[in-house]
Amino acid sequence: MTTGEDRQPSGTRPSLFLERQSYRRRRLTDAARLLPILGAALIAIPLLWPGGSSEKGVPLSSAIFYIFACWAALIVASLIFGFAARRMAASDETDSDTDQWQR
Repeated sequence: MTTGEDRQPSGTRPSLFLERQSYRRRRLTDAARLLPILGAALIAIPLLWPGGSSEKGVPLSSAIFYIFACWAALIVASLIFGFAARRMAASDETDSDTDQWQR
């Protein structure tokens, strides 16, 4: 006969544990997926600037420079995400080899 101590109540869910590496890899993937949305928002900001030939307007050269700077920053950010993802994938492959011997 079993005592009921080893049974879990039916209303509770088992705790979910995510490994640190897989958690970081998923967050990195989420950030990389949000990068185009961030880029679209940054590039759309000049549309909100006052325009026209009034004295309060922003010169077109400043708007073009801003768009180019955003474009360059998005390229650098995507390179950083790519290198980080490659490094995480390489560390996952080496960790799996060491996990085999620890069991």
